[in-house]
Amino acid sequence: MADSSTTPHSNGGTVAVAVAEEEEAPTVPRSPAPPRKVALVTGITGQDGSYLTELLLSKGYEVHGLIRRSSNFNTQRLDHIYHDPHATPSAARPPMRLHYADLSDSSSLRRALDHVLPDEVYNLAAQSHVAVSFEVPDYTADVTATGALRLLEAVRLSAKPMRYYQAGSSEMFGSTPPPQSEATPFHPRSPYAAAKVAAHWYTVNYREAYGIFACNGVLFNHESPRRGENFVTRKITRAIGRIKVGLQTKVFLGNLSAARDWGFAGDYVEAMWLMLQQDKPDDYVVATEECHTVEEFLQAAFGYAGLNWKDHVVIDKKYFRPSEVDCLQGDSSKSRRVLGWKPKVGFQQLVEMMVDNDIELAKKEKVLVDAGYRDPKQQP
Repeated sequence: MADSSTTPHSNGGTVAVAVAEEEEAPTVPRSPAPPRKVALVTGITGQDGSYLTELLLSKGYEVHGLIRRSSNFNTQRLDHIYHDPHATPSAARPPMRLHYADLSDSSSLRRALDHVLPDEVYNLAAQSHVAVSFEVPDYTADVTATGALRLLEAVRLSAKPMRYYQAGSSEMFGSTPPPQSEATPFHPRSPYAAAKVAAHWYTVNYREAYGIFACNGVLFNHESPRRGENFVTRKITRAIGRIKVGLQTKVFLGNLSAARDWGFAGDYVEAMWLMLQQDKPDDYVVATEECHTVEEFLQAAFGYAGLNWKDHVVIDKKYFRPSEVDCLQGDSSKSRRVLGWKPKVGFQQLVEMMVDNDIELAKKEKVLVDAGYRDPKQQP
């Protein structure tokens, strides 16, 4: 209610002015902020795990990663994310936590899920090197195949519904002619590929038998500066850097005719996330749909660095596989149509990104070698 008072007017008279009584503004209840989504990532210290963690943190997730106990720290790919809790205020630390667990240990997986209670589980962990899988087939099967089964069972028995992503591999197609899509039959040609096929079908089975929101991402080869140094693409670019600064002269390789569909790992983790945001679970092939041989990769990488690959590459038969996969080229039309996903980084851009990174890395290594702090060992 307003009272009436007077104020002087410019002509000497007065005019009535309504003065409102001070009233408290009504309190508008604020809706609570939506709870932060929680993700659990196995294989978080790997190439894909680090890129996926960056993506999830950028979307406001709380991220928990499972790591195996080792006498050496293997968290280099997460160093730019991790903050020492003793030295950094909690408000400045990203919501990322690491926990000890192992895909070979069911109890550790159950304990981690019960403690974290994630909304989404991304199973990226595996013995993922194809050539090494011929040397350690039992271990590869136990971790890559049965490990996925253990994790699926832990998800099934959890009190909280969770969405599950299983990292598949184009190696599962093996000798099946390209292009390979979700409808292409598998024909694995290595213990690693066979183990991934088993993990794929475990995931399908748990989706159909128990109604778990479980997706398979059949990812074709994806690379980056964070790729392990014993994978052929990174082995090549790492050698180029060392050759440029005089730390190495030769690089030893196997089959140069093998052809692969190479993309950027940072693009591919977005497809993983998109799969778990859909209304229904399904399986998807993720690929650039371009195919290049190892020799073409050599030409692009050495040429970008101003070198001739033929002056530095030596073929060593020990790097040939017992059973080879000639050509893998994906048909990712379903991912593009349903997920709205497509690669952003092309083949040449990927090659240049990796070469630039490894030249800078080699320059730093050269400083240590020249100062006597490191032995300039040749790449085997």
